[in-house]
Order: sequence, then C-alpha cells, then structure tokens
Amino acid sequence: MLPLKQISTSALALLLACFLSMGQSSAAEKINFVLNWVPGGDHSPVYWAKAQGHYEKAGIDLTIENGTGSGASAKKVGIGRNQVGIADLPTALRAIGKGADIVAVMNIYANSPYGIYWKKSSGIKSFEDLKGRTIGNPPFDAARQMWPAIAKVLKIDPASVKFVNVKPNAKVASMQSGAIDATTNFYNVHYIYQRIFKDDMGFVALRDLGYNPYGNSIIANGKWAKDNAETLKKFVSVTQQAYATCVKNPKPCIETLAKAGSQKVEDVTENWKLVVELMTHKTSVESALGYFAENRMNDDYAGVKASFGDIKAYDIKSAYTNQYLDMSIKMPKSGL
Repeated sequence: MLPLKQISTSALALLLACFLSMGQSSAAEKINFVLNWVPGGDHSPVYWAKAQGHYEKAGIDLTIENGTGSGASAKKVGIGRNQVGIADLPTALRAIGKGADIVAVMNIYANSPYGIYWKKSSGIKSFEDLKGRTIGNPPFDAARQMWPAIAKVLKIDPASVKFVNVKPNAKVASMQSGAIDATTNFYNVHYIYQRIFKDDMGFVALRDLGYNPYGNSIIANGKWAKDNAETLKKFVSVTQQAYATCVKNPKPCIETLAKAGSQKVEDVTENWKLVVELMTHKTSVESALGYFAENRMNDDYAGVKASFGDIKAYDIKSAYTNQYLDMSIKMPKSGL
C-alpha cells in the first residue's frame, strides 16, 4: 500500500467519496409516523417494537407523532407531511376521493370501532331517539366525519341531529353535565363509559347494526410508498409482527405504552382487551393479520361513495394493498 503522502489528491477524493457513500447506504431511513389520536392501547405494539429496537434493526429511524383525529392524520399523510400514519379506513377512503395521495397497507381494526353513547336517564332509549338531540365530538373525529354513512345505516336523516364541538377529553364530562345528549367513541374505550355511567349507560355498536367497515388502518403516502417500497415493507413487517406478538404476550407491550403515555397499566390493559376484539375477524384469522379482503373493501368504498357528494370516483384497488403483509402471520384466536 502506498504511503498517504504518495496518494494523489484525486485518489483521496475518490476514497473519501466511497466512505461517504458507505455511510449513506447504511444510514437509517427516517419515518415520521402520525397516530390517529393520543397514545392508547391500540398503539402499544408500535411503542413496544420501537422500545425493543426492532425498527432500528430493520434500518428505520421511527418518530411517533400524536394525532388529533383520523381526518387530520389522513390529510397529513395525503400531502406527504408524514410518510405513514393511522387513520380510520372510511375516513381515509373519503380523503382519497378528495385528492389525498394515500394507500392503505395494513388494517389494525378488522372490525369497525364506531359506537354511540348516551345516558338512559336523558330519555334516549335507543339510537332512534337521537333525532333532535346533540352529539358532541371534535370536528376531525372519525365517526363525525363518517356521519352521513352512519345515518344512512341507522335510517335517520343526517341533519336530524346537531353536532357540538367538544374536545376529545371532554366527551364524558360533557355528557355527564348534560351539555350534550350523546357522543361517539371507539369501542376500545368502552370500559371508561361502563366505569363512569354504569347502569345509566346507553350504547350501540354500529357493527351490530350491519355497519362494519375496516377501522383504524396504517396508511402511507402514495408517492413515498412507490419510491420507498423496501423501507415500507420493512416497516409493515416489523409492525405486523409486533401486533401478533403483543396479542400472544400483551404484558410487556401494555407496560411500554403505559410508561410512554403516562397511563395506568390497568387502564391500558382494559383498552387492549377491547382492541383484541376489534382485531379479530375472519379476514385477520384466516387470511393474515392486517389483510384487506376485496369484497369488504368494495363495500366500504361503495358506502363512502354513496354517502358523500364531495368525492371523485376512483379505482378502489388503487387505495389499498396487501403486498407488504406476511401472509403467514395470522391473528391469534385468543388474546389476554
């Protein structure tokens, strides 16, 4: 080997370029992952996998960002502000029809989490009594975004109820005080309403009424997905495996989320039990965890298209893919 002083300037430049190239090729790919909401039990596998270093080992530098609703996360991913995120699927499908560049790559909730809550003492006996009443939730709340589709299933006029803006953490208190007559929420927080309202709690799960689109799903920016297919595949692989692992052995995942979100372990545990219910469906058990069935996606798209006059028609097959899933990873039939 020649002494350093005998190496030409051009050779040194070439050598330096090689070293820089090697460093760049081994650098972790940055992904900014926006949640649909603040950290909850349904996000625990992502937090656990990150804490265990699984994303890092896959060459991913993952940043997890709190969300403010599915409408907001779909918008952020749709414009490329975030590469990936979580959004309620019908909300994401509507966003695509309004120009968002989104592709769904894995579902978390194979069942719809939509539920309506009220106090029996308010005189509401069933969802049919919601006419003329107020429903309180944030503007970007997934169920509020999808209210036209929900009202169609309930066979009531969408305009027959009045929506009131309520902060996410004020839903329960607003219903307790009578400031609102009802609210919508995801089933994974059902235990909170049971704990507070007890026998006075009125509730209907919309999936029990025949409205069961896919729920929270992982979405990616379409252009970024095409340009970074290998990185996205690694991200989905780690995430899919994390959810399967946490169903089989939830304790470490629950504890990780509780610490990250400054929450009580018992609360996250109750949340996770309900998440497991929402994850369990024929498609997740028999096909793959996170799998989108063509017939269900067709139905979900038809429901969104029929309910909103502000979206342009598109090919639903362009809005989702199963190509990044490991088909050998199934949803276990039992959780906790």
